[in-house]
This record gives sequence, structure tokens and C-alpha cells, in this order.
Amino acid sequence: MLLHNLPELSVGEPFLVFQITSFTTDEQITGVLPEALSRRHGHMAVSYTLRPHGVGSRLVVKVVAETGATSGRRLRRRLLAWGDLIMMRKQLLTLKELAEGLAASESASE
Repeated sequence: MLLHNLPELSVGEPFLVFQITSFTTDEQITGVLPEALSRRHGHMAVSYTLRPHGVGSRLVVKVVAETGATSGRRLRRRLLAWGDLIMMRKQLLTLKELAEGLAASESASE
């Protein structure tokens, strides 16, 4: 676990810009855009899933967006996807650094 003493998760609670729809502690968290944002950007969901990988784990993120909308919404969604790519990459690199730092400190204390 990267962070200790975090509040318990519950369905409906905010998660980034999403609302939690399901979660399994130490395995996955899934959320959808709240209704107000869905009206503007279309329906969208995101899942963060931990999967075993060798002696460690891999964090997989999946974003699913509604298809078939007005041309303005499609353009906005494409721009949002490129912006999200940049932010998601930074977020995942930060989580990687935190996890590697924690693993290094735990192995040094053994």
C-alpha cells in the first residue's frame, strides 16, 4: 500500500472528477463522470486496476467514452483525450516513483 490512513472508499464518493461506482480494496477503482459533466462532455468512465506483474504489480488505467455525438462534442473529446494523455502520464510516473521509493525503503529496512 502506497499510502496509509486514507479514508474508506464508498460508492458515490468523488474520485478525481469522477464518482466512484465500484471498487475492490488493493485491486481496482472505477468511476463515472457526474451528470453535470456528462451533459457537457458525454458519458465517460475510468478504471484503475492493479495486476500482478513479475514480483511486483502493474497499474492499468482504462478510460471509456461515449461515441456518436455532435461534431463539437467529438472535437472537444479529442482535445480532452490529448490533454488527459499528458496528465495521465504524469500521474502514472508519479505513482511509479512513489511505489519504487517505498519498495526501496522497505527493502533497505529489512
